[in-house]
Amino acid sequence: MLAVERITLDYESTLSGCETLPVLGWIIASDQRNVEQTQWRVQIAQRADFATLCYDSGEVQSGESNNIVLPAMTLMSSAFYFVRVKIRDNQGERSDWSPVARFLTGLPAAQWQAAFISAETPADKDKSKGTLLRRVFSLPPAQAIVSAVIHTSALGLYQLYLNGQRVGQDELAPGWTSYHHHLRYQTYDVTALVKSGANALGAMVGAGWYKGDMSFNRYRNYYGDQTAFIGQLVVRYCDGQEVIIATDAQWQASDAPVLFSEFYDGEIYDARQEQPGWDREGFDASQWHAVSVVAADKSVLTPQTTCAVKAIERLAPLAIFTTPQGDTVLDFGQNMSGWVDFTVCGERGQKVVLRHFEVLDAAGNVYLDNLRTAKQCVEYTLRGGEPEQYHPHFTFQGFRYVRVDAWPGTPTLADFSALVLHSAMAPTGSLETSREDLNQLHHNILWGLKGNFVDVPTDCPQRDERLGWTGDAQIFCRTASYLMQTRNFFAKWLLDLKYDQTQEGGVPHVVPDILTGKCDNDRFLSHGRTHSAAAWADAAVINPWTLYLMYGDKAILRQQYDSMKSWVDFMRAHAVDHMWSYRLQFGDWVALDAKEGSYFGATPNELTCMAYYAYSTRLFARAAQVLGNDTDYAEYTALHAAIVERFQQEFFTPTGRLAVRTQTAHILALYFDLVPEAFRQRTVQTLLQLLEENDGHLVTGFVGTPYFCHALSENGQPQAAWQLLLKEDFPSWLYQVHAGATTIWEHWDGIKPDGSMWSPAMNSFNHYAYGAIGEWLYRAAAGINPDERAPGFKRIQLRPLPGGDLRWLKASYQSNYGEIGVHWQRDGDKTLTLSVIIPPNTQADVVLDGARDILHDDGVPLTSCPGGLRATLGSGRYTFTYLLA
Repeated sequence: MLAVERITLDYESTLSGCETLPVLGWIIASDQRNVEQTQWRVQIAQRADFATLCYDSGEVQSGESNNIVLPAMTLMSSAFYFVRVKIRDNQGERSDWSPVARFLTGLPAAQWQAAFISAETPADKDKSKGTLLRRVFSLPPAQAIVSAVIHTSALGLYQLYLNGQRVGQDELAPGWTSYHHHLRYQTYDVTALVKSGANALGAMVGAGWYKGDMSFNRYRNYYGDQTAFIGQLVVRYCDGQEVIIATDAQWQASDAPVLFSEFYDGEIYDARQEQPGWDREGFDASQWHAVSVVAADKSVLTPQTTCAVKAIERLAPLAIFTTPQGDTVLDFGQNMSGWVDFTVCGERGQKVVLRHFEVLDAAGNVYLDNLRTAKQCVEYTLRGGEPEQYHPHFTFQGFRYVRVDAWPGTPTLADFSALVLHSAMAPTGSLETSREDLNQLHHNILWGLKGNFVDVPTDCPQRDERLGWTGDAQIFCRTASYLMQTRNFFAKWLLDLKYDQTQEGGVPHVVPDILTGKCDNDRFLSHGRTHSAAAWADAAVINPWTLYLMYGDKAILRQQYDSMKSWVDFMRAHAVDHMWSYRLQFGDWVALDAKEGSYFGATPNELTCMAYYAYSTRLFARAAQVLGNDTDYAEYTALHAAIVERFQQEFFTPTGRLAVRTQTAHILALYFDLVPEAFRQRTVQTLLQLLEENDGHLVTGFVGTPYFCHALSENGQPQAAWQLLLKEDFPSWLYQVHAGATTIWEHWDGIKPDGSMWSPAMNSFNHYAYGAIGEWLYRAAAGINPDERAPGFKRIQLRPLPGGDLRWLKASYQSNYGEIGVHWQRDGDKTLTLSVIIPPNTQADVVLDGARDILHDDGVPLTSCPGGLRATLGSGRYTFTYLLA
């Protein structure tokens, strides 16, 4: 049996808003082993019956089933296209046509007739209210409507309504970008919502990231001081007629019941000010006022085809209780980002007031100090009478607990639920082991991603910050890409990184950059120190390269190539004899070997800067080679060699001692391959000594922690890596788990063993950076790795490392080719069974680490290799049982 299970379009199942043909891929199913595709045929049509074709590739002799770029073709805007594929394999089987994939095209910039319109004036620059916009329009009667597609965006945030119905399920649209360079618009199919005759379009608009109160400096109006909305509806009829309804001066405006809405402080909503029917025709809008047309650059409008923020899950509260101080508190059992959705019944004018927070203090009372100035408060005034349901519109909260400060009557669990908000990405990774605390750690890592991937990869979702810190995103990128399909999420963010780079190529600490020019009073960030820190700015190179490895995607390297090169050249321009530094460096941020009261770890900046300079230069040289830029490849390969030589001269003594005696220094030297080969074992042994001196505990921060277990397992010490991972007392990953964490903490001692808190100045309990250990769980413990020679898991490296006291581990990763599975299980101390799943049209190099004698080889020839036995396998399911040395 041979079949194509699913087509992917730009790595997604469906797209809305494409302006060009998407990149194609497909997942193959077969019940045979060693299946390889030999031929494919793709057809594209504008009708699902494919009676008339827009494109037919014919039979193409090729083994490629991902990253297929078809010849460019002109697409009709605001139109549906359908795609199907059939294939042939190396065993002579042919598939039927695949299930049909569909995409909806967008509206190129030249075709926008709409204008940006606003219910506000510049005098409203300090207001955070919601506004309403509406327009009644008429469609010709007695005509069969073939399609109705609307394209919309905003300076601010918006929700769209048509004939009384909410359009789409996107939240916080159009998201956060470097708006002056890159403003996304959304595309929706509204065919089912329009009708002949009178119709009404409406939009509710809020401040959002565009003009709202942002960053720990609490400035506002970063991008503009007036919200605005733009929309263009395209209606097509069976006779070829087309009607366009666009935002213009004919629209009307009013205030919304949203009196105030900001990300940090929450939302105030007065249901008494609702205007029933405002988004329907027939509503009396005589009291509404005219809109203003706002001058804004429409050339920056780009389609959002995927990864919109949505309400992904709904959680019921686990408990409602009274604290020792007498507060009524809801416990949802999970730290998250999102909203509380509630149903309430009461008299007109009564209020609901909810205050969101993350943790209880040692006495079991509400703890708000770590929110800093963020209020995270929702206030709702009842219209009275019938039961009323509400959740916020233009804000989100980071919370596990909610204090009920006001409620008509007595609140019950049934009155509340929580909606979990994050960017919509397909789950790809799963991992389960025989240890429940390790499973909880994996859960916490995943929920750290969910809580912080709200359109941009933020540092935390609760306090007055929530910024796209580049260091956190760099550290966590590989882990995130095992857990979910993050290609499109990161590609959008990296585009903003590119736009926000300085003219010299410096990379801001946060992307989108709202710190530059707004930090004059900040003790760290004043005097232009808002960009170009080692490990943070290196996201410019490391993240595109990671996406290339995980998805085999050269397009992301092409998109970011100039940005990558500019960052490496920035370091080179500021280097003296290949040693560079620049203004503010974070170093091994919040490491435990920092001086008392300091955020900066003990590893000197000179070493951290040089290590990342070498690493990014090496990765950029590889990217140049992948793209065929031979001149750059030669130049930057030579530069990398010179940096490594200088690093070794500066930091290694002639006898092989690394002069900086910190865990992080040894980790970076090993993982970035900066150690002279003759001194490698001494460096490994010193790292082990540094562990032993701390009773087996890490004291690393943001820079050293992500690579610690890798540095051990890749240098012959896998059991030391397991021992480090499985430590349960402070400081360790499992310490947080046993302390009741449901996400990853910002600090190893966010809650100390005695129950007291780390400084409230910076103590997030949903901060994914240390969740980067998830990469080691997938890459080392489960052993699932892409091969750089055939990235995107076209060729797979499978080398699981059983260890610790685990009896079994089961992991899977949904690659672009299908499921990759690993399941290892111990039988006693010496016998191990390994089962693997390899998807069709791929190959895997499988290493049985530590294998001595084979008890069951599943008919596969095995050969000796350093550390065990190996085999090269085609697709299929295989099981091996062997004795460990």
